[in-house]
This record gives sequence, structure tokens and C-alpha cells, in this order.
Amino acid sequence: MRKNMGKIDKIIRFILAVVVIILIIFNQITNTAAVILGILAIIFILTSFTGVCPLYIPLKINTKKEDED
Repeated sequence: MRKNMGKIDKIIRFILAVVVIILIIFNQITNTAAVILGILAIIFILTSFTGVCPLYIPLKINTKKEDED
């Protein structure tokens, strides 16, 4: 798959995922919200490391600049 996420997009996703995980660990988010946001945090971490967002493909979104690797 072609990478479709830029550097800033990846950093923002990773930071949001870490914040959600920290909030779950300290019981600020509980129950169903914790499960849903936890799953989203895992997805955000995976997409930030791979550089590919599956949702961007059908929406034809590309935040990656030409000179980014």
C-alpha cells in the first residue's frame, strides 16, 4: 500500500493515542468509552507507524508531502 499520511498527521495520531492510554490507565475514562477509545488508540498507533490510514483510501485523502519518506 502507498503511504498516505504525512509526518505531522502521524505525530498527532500518536500523541492522541498516548493521551487516551494514559487516561485509561489512571481511570479517567472507564467502561464502554474506555474500550472504544482504547481500540481507536491502538488503531492510531498502528497507522502512525505504518504511515497508511485505510479510511483515507476511499476518501482519497493524502496528507503526505512529495518530499516526505
